[in-house]
Amino acid sequence: MGRWRPPSEKSTALVTPAGHARLKAELDELWRVRRPEVVKALAAAAAEGDRSENAEYTYRKKQLGEIDRRVRYLGQRLETLRVVDTVPSDPEAVFFGATIEVEHLETGETSRYRIVGPDETDAKLGWISIDSPLARAMLKKRVDDEFEAQLPGGPARFAVVAIEYRESDDGPC
Repeated sequence: MGRWRPPSEKSTALVTPAGHARLKAELDELWRVRRPEVVKALAAAAAEGDRSENAEYTYRKKQLGEIDRRVRYLGQRLETLRVVDTVPSDPEAVFFGATIEVEHLETGETSRYRIVGPDETDAKLGWISIDSPLARAMLKKRVDDEFEAQLPGGPARFAVVAIEYRESDDGPC
């Protein structure tokens, strides 16, 4: 089996101001701190002689390639991202940046989610990508609206309990 993989689907190019700042900080850290450290360690490993049997050299080459791939991705991605730092004109409906409380209609459990860009998702915080099936199903819904989402475990029915847009130092929350 070859290494070729089909190109991934294009993700939505939206990001919150805080997410944009984190991506820029990661790019800066990789380029100005981590990459120079790895290059220095790679040069030291290369100076030790036979590279074919040098595990440190092989490891550092792989690490440098991973850093360069991430730097290339972040550089291209940051150019295409659009920072959303305003509350939508209709704050009563679900849009990007909203924090939504939903009730799972079969179990009665409630959950809170925040719709963010694909580059800033965090399951522990309840931050879901705008490209996720749940977020797509929630878009434009209002409080008390019911909707169905096609989740990996099968279809599930939900009701919107609350929608919130908080203005903070990093834009809508």
